[in-house]
Amino acid sequence: MRIPRSDVIDLKRLRDEPDYRAGIERKRVREGLIDDLLAADDRRRVLLGEVEALRAEQNAASKAISKVSPEERPAKIAAATELKERLGAIEPDLDALETEVRSLALTVPNPCDADVPSGGEDDGEVLRTVGEQIAAPALDHADYALKMGWIETEHAVEMSGSRFAYLMREAVLLEFALVQYAMQTLMKHGFVPVVTPVLIREQAMEQAGFFPTDKSTVYEVDGGELYLTGTSEVPLSALHAGDKLDADALPLRYAGFSSCFRREAGTYGKDTRGIFRVHQFDKVEMFVYADADQSDAEHERILGIEEEIINGLGFSYQVVKIAAGDLGAPATKKYDVEVWLPSEGAYRELTSCSNYRDYSARRLGTRANVPGGKDNRLVHTLNGTAVAVARTLLNLFEYYQQPDGSFVVPEVLRAYVGTDVISAR
Repeated sequence: MRIPRSDVIDLKRLRDEPDYRAGIERKRVREGLIDDLLAADDRRRVLLGEVEALRAEQNAASKAISKVSPEERPAKIAAATELKERLGAIEPDLDALETEVRSLALTVPNPCDADVPSGGEDDGEVLRTVGEQIAAPALDHADYALKMGWIETEHAVEMSGSRFAYLMREAVLLEFALVQYAMQTLMKHGFVPVVTPVLIREQAMEQAGFFPTDKSTVYEVDGGELYLTGTSEVPLSALHAGDKLDADALPLRYAGFSSCFRREAGTYGKDTRGIFRVHQFDKVEMFVYADADQSDAEHERILGIEEEIINGLGFSYQVVKIAAGDLGAPATKKYDVEVWLPSEGAYRELTSCSNYRDYSARRLGTRANVPGGKDNRLVHTLNGTAVAVARTLLNLFEYYQQPDGSFVVPEVLRAYVGTDVISAR
């Protein structure tokens, strides 16, 4: 089912509210995009008026045929036929304009919030720094994992290509421990655990706000009929597509686990060692459906949970409010939690969380319905990473390796791993 034009972007606000437009332009959209969209919509509205007028005339003419004498009927039929032909001549033009407007609207991002800093990738605002910048260990994450027999890339690359790896031995136990730790933490905060599908139709990708802008990063299979999801956020957003949710039941919080697949397009030569940037990884994702007046508080709540998990693992980190030009299309505001990676002497992104407000819900048709009332408003959706397993593991490899080469299991993971220390190899 195609998404209706009206469920792609709020054209009325784009036309009438300067601040709404400015929030979009701060995301560094293509010059002229908004004007092109509004001009196409102007042409569509004019032609729609003509079509509706002709349809009304045609309906009236058709009804009049049965009310006239046999002598007058041929003239009335001829008039109705002429109207039908005129209508048939311009309806394809209206369809073409509808398609043009929709195609342009799909590329218009959600406006960023007013308090989001301007600029690009290097212009985010550091909100706080937690913990000390510890010194680099004897081996970086890639060499340590190789020494311990935890990561095998040589045969993985021969089998699948670059940026694939086998995870082995105790590293597998650490992965499952991280997933359990994240899930138990999220359940404590009222999240419902979900294992999601990883094969997604194009419609779901579009409704979630990933297509068309991020299509180059996604693997397609089955001749483009299905796509491998890069995050369980997409199937979690589709969980309530078209639903009217009870406003009194909001927020609804879900914790999705899935394997994730990304082409990592545009990252040639970056982070090629170890498992920092791979094409396949596992992740626990938070997803929230909230009422409009709840979404800001839910965003801060999600960020707080991310910090709780990272603090429990003993990582040093900083929280960054991402600049407008570095925001994805759906996000109005985004926080990154960047963990200090000792071997690089730098903070690197580990988790992030975003508020989409009604951007995805508009495409999904997900609304909040007040019981007994007439209110039927769009919900807000939010998402955040609880644990991105591969990147979390490589940080563990550096933070918890010991001078003798052994590995101390973080306390919060010991019950799941089954041991406190893993001996050196």
